[in-house]
Amino acid sequence: MRREDRLGEARFVTFSCYKQFPLFQNDKIKQVFVDRLKKVRDDYQCQLVAWVVMPEHVHLFVIPKLPEFPLHRFLSALKRPIAEQVVRRWRELDAPVLKRLVDAQGRVRFWQRGGGYDRYIVSDEELFEKIDYIHENPVRRGLVDRAVDWLWSSAAWYETGSGLIAMDAWE
Repeated sequence: MRREDRLGEARFVTFSCYKQFPLFQNDKIKQVFVDRLKKVRDDYQCQLVAWVVMPEHVHLFVIPKLPEFPLHRFLSALKRPIAEQVVRRWRELDAPVLKRLVDAQGRVRFWQRGGGYDRYIVSDEELFEKIDYIHENPVRRGLVDRAVDWLWSSAAWYETGSGLIAMDAWE
């Protein structure tokens, strides 16, 4: 999939773990994602509006701001180091999951190939619908009763003003 970059416009992005395997079931791996997301958001000066880490996929709502950091570079800087760090640790542990992550070329994969789902947000109505969609994902899946109870999203920040990652102001 080829992404068209339009700076300053809101993007709803979804990407998945290899073959939809629930590679984010472990809280330590979810924390690796959160730590990397904070760093890349700051390094690439991309506004983060909403996010959620689910067991087998991630949703982000971002606004790229700088021409030298288009969305594809932001996502590569986010996803590649996570995969490398987690797979390296699994190799150290000789984790059984590694056997399930080998592709046809014999490479271990963490992320599903391809760009995932990517959509520009075109209206205020869609903007709020996507934020709700992101936050309600864990509730719809039965992981928690209330969105704010899922630690691995921006829902708590919206409700209480605190959470694992502070959200950026947006217009």
